[in-house]
Amino acid sequence: MDRSRVYKTEVVVLRQRPLGEADRILTLFSADLGKFDAVAKGIRKPGSRKAGHLEPLTHSRLMLARGKNLDIITQSETIEAYRPLRDDLRRLSCGMYAAEVVDRFTADQVEAYPLFRLLVETLGRLADRPDLDTVLRYFEINLLAQSGYQPQLWQCVVCQGSLQPVDNWFSPSAGGAVCPTCTPAGSGLTRVTVNALKVMRLLLSGSFEQAARLRLSHDLSVEIEGHLRSYVRAYIERDLNSLRFLNGVRREPARSLPSGVLS
Repeated sequence: MDRSRVYKTEVVVLRQRPLGEADRILTLFSADLGKFDAVAKGIRKPGSRKAGHLEPLTHSRLMLARGKNLDIITQSETIEAYRPLRDDLRRLSCGMYAAEVVDRFTADQVEAYPLFRLLVETLGRLADRPDLDTVLRYFEINLLAQSGYQPQLWQCVVCQGSLQPVDNWFSPSAGGAVCPTCTPAGSGLTRVTVNALKVMRLLLSGSFEQAARLRLSHDLSVEIEGHLRSYVRAYIERDLNSLRFLNGVRREPARSLPSGVLS
């Protein structure tokens, strides 16, 4: 990290928490510095000029000054606010989920530019597109790959043999698909259908534009979501607050949000 007293960086705000009566600590994911915390002084005061640039799920350009414990945000400029995320509860819940997954998978101050670009692209798609489930599935499997946890979808993780075009099994703890021969009775593994395996391979190796052309049945979509969510959870080793929120929102009618909901 550059040790100059003042520096600039491009970030996505992942989350925030209060500090004293007027300040907040922000968890930021930077294009060139990785994840780190910084203080936004006075952001909770009425009329704060920095507040609108530092809401969670905002892509901003910042100037910071190095502090004794935490660096201090001195200037902020919004690059993209993803306004539709703040106007629709379903889109907001998806964005919060993406931010929390990135937060859980990244270590502090470790540069991860490809993952930063994936997050920025995902937030843009969540703000603009109707196919939110496809956006999240593409995000999840590519985040796993970029974080070093890519699931094995072409070979059995036990015997290393090529997977045949039959229903196989899926083991998040083992790192991917398991062939029927290596799956003992009562193993407790989840069946992965031929079509689900094909779609996950495309999500992993293809472009988002290719993935967006897919038209999946409800059952196939639910199956793939289950596999990827279980895989994400296996490596985070904890439940996600945003996932509970996302699942709750799904059960409610679509509705818009009041302004300032993330403040």
